Amino acid sequence: MIFIEESIPKSYQGLYIENMMSSIEKILQQIKQGEGLELEFKEAENRLNRDIFETACAFMNRIGGTILVGVSDKGEIKGISLQHAAQMKKDFVTAINNPQKISPPAYLSIDEIMLENKLILRIYVPESSQVHRCSGRIYDRNEDSDLDITDHTNRVATLYQRKQAIFSENKVYPFAGLKDLRADLIEKCRKMAGLWVPGHPWQQMNDLELLQSAQLYCIDHETGKGGVTLAGILLLGQDNLILSVLPFHKTDLILRRIDLDRYDDRDIVTTNLIDSYDRIMAFVSKHLSDPFYLEGTNRMSLRDTIFREVASNILIHREYMNAFPAKLIIERGQVKTENASKPHGFGVLQPETFTPFPKNPVIAKFFRQIGRADELGSGMRKMMRYGKVYGGVDPELVEDDIFKIIVRYPDTMNYPERPAIVKITDQAQIIKGPESGPESGPESGPQSIAQRIVVALKNGPLSRSQLASVLGHKSISGKLKLNIKQMLEKGVIEYTIPDKPNSRLQKYRLRIIQF
Repeated sequence: MIFIEESIPKSYQGLYIENMMSSIEKILQQIKQGEGLELEFKEAENRLNRDIFETACAFMNRIGGTILVGVSDKGEIKGISLQHAAQMKKDFVTAINNPQKISPPAYLSIDEIMLENKLILRIYVPESSQVHRCSGRIYDRNEDSDLDITDHTNRVATLYQRKQAIFSENKVYPFAGLKDLRADLIEKCRKMAGLWVPGHPWQQMNDLELLQSAQLYCIDHETGKGGVTLAGILLLGQDNLILSVLPFHKTDLILRRIDLDRYDDRDIVTTNLIDSYDRIMAFVSKHLSDPFYLEGTNRMSLRDTIFREVASNILIHREYMNAFPAKLIIERGQVKTENASKPHGFGVLQPETFTPFPKNPVIAKFFRQIGRADELGSGMRKMMRYGKVYGGVDPELVEDDIFKIIVRYPDTMNYPERPAIVKITDQAQIIKGPESGPESGPESGPQSIAQRIVVALKNGPLSRSQLASVLGHKSISGKLKLNIKQMLEKGVIEYTIPDKPNSRLQKYRLRIIQF
C-alpha cells in the first residue's frame, strides 16, 4: 500500500508510485544492512521513545542520517499503531521545534511508509551547520550509538571548529552589528513570516532577538566575540557591507536567444538574497511565458512554481566563499543555471535515489520561514513533477563543483536568422551568410553599397555624417539608409551606443569575425 499525495496530478501518479517503490526497496536494503553511523532503528508502537530526540541531535551534529520508527534494533519490521500515527508525528514535530527540547530548533519532515503491510515512520535528518543540544546536552554520533559529549571540552571544541570549516555561512563578523543591516528588510521578513505562518514567533521579537532566533547573530566560540554571521550579512546586509565581505558576490541573469554571441538582456545582481530572489523572479517573468494550466479545478502558474524552486536553489545552495558567479541563462528552449558548490556526489541526480544535503542550512531555514522555499528535498521533487509538464522534458540537475540545473520551456518564438558574418581579406570585403548572393541585398554586385559600408568602417567607427561623407553622399538617405537599416538588423554592423540609437554621439561600427 502506497499513500499518494493529493496534490499529485493523476497523470503523474504512476510515476510517483514507481519512485516510491524504488524508495521502499532502498529502505529494505538499509534495514538488511543494519544500524550504523547514518541509520538508527526505533521500536515504538503507540508513542515515541525519548531517545529519538538524542539520535536526531547526534545526526544533525555529525553527518546526518535516517531514523526508522517501527523497526526493532535487530531489523525486524514491527510497525506502529495506525490510530496513533498522526499523534506520534505531531509529538515529534512539536518537540523538535521546541527550543527547550532541541536548541536551536530543527525543521524535519516525516514520511509514512508501508512495509510488509505495516506502517513505519521515516525521518530524514540532514547535517546541520549549527551545534545542537537536546535537553541542554550535546550529542555526537559514533558508529551506531549516540554519545553525550557535553563534558568533553576538546570534543565540543572540535565539533564547533568542524561546523565552521564546512559551513562558511556560520563565519562570525564581530565588526558587523544591527546598524549594518537593513531595518526595513528585517521588518519585511518579519511580516512575510507572519503571513506565511500566522502567529509566527518573529512577530513578538525585536530585531536582535529575531537575528539570534534565526542563527544570524552568533558568538564566535574561538574568540568569544559576538557578531552577525555571513548568512546574516547576505540575507539582510546593506549592499556596501555585502560587497566589503564578498567583493565577488554576483548573480548574473542573462537572456541569450537572438544574439547568441553576447546577450539580448542582462541584469547583474549584487544585492542581498531577499531582493536577489525578487530580481530573479522578475527577470524570469519578463522573458518566459506562463501557459494556462489547471490542476484539478484550480489555475496554477507552472512557470512561477518551477522557477520559485530554481531561484531559491541558486541562492540557498551556493558556496559563497567561491568567487565563481552564479548564473541564470535563458536560451532558446531552455534555462540553465550554474553556481559554485561543495559536491557530495557527482553526476545527474535522480529523484528516486536523491538524498538532500543542505549547503547553507541557516539560509535555507530563513527562506522557509518567509515562504520562499520548501522543505529540503521536496522542492526538487516539485520541480521535476511540474518541469516536464512545462517543457515536455524532465529537468536535469547535475552535481559537481559547479552545480547545474537545466529546465526546458515552451519556446514558440520565431527567431531571426543568425547575424551575417563579415569576412575580411586583403583583396575584398564579403558579406557571408543566408543573405549573401547575387540577389540578396538591396543593391548587389562587386561594389554594392553594403560592401562599401564595410570598407568604410574597416578602420573604425564613423558617425552618420562621417559615413555619408566617406561614401560620397550628402546625408544618410535613400538606398544608403535602407542598406544601413538591413545591416543593423542582420548584425553586420552595430551602434556604438546601442541603448540610445538617436544620441548625437552615436556611431556605426563593424561587428565582425575575422578569419
